[in-house]
Amino acid sequence: MQPKKIPMRTCIACRQERPKREMLRVVKNSEGGIGLDFSGRLPGRGAYLCGSAECVAKLRKYRLLNKTFSCEVPEEVYRKIEEEFLGGK
Repeated sequence: MQPKKIPMRTCIACRQERPKREMLRVVKNSEGGIGLDFSGRLPGRGAYLCGSAECVAKLRKYRLLNKTFSCEVPEEVYRKIEEEFLGGK
């Protein structure tokens, strides 16, 4: 019997590849709303982020969501993601 394949994802901040379950998913839904997806199952375009505080800080500093989702992401979205991330830990 073959071992079960573990899905791997790449962090948009540090570019390291890790198992999907260890990553935080940031999702852009069809209405354009952006937020954290703790379940990993929300519909929409997803981007993955390591669970480290350094990657969350880098996300905001370099405005990586603008590049990933090819749209202008307001500063309040980055602040909200930081609050949700730090509140979830």
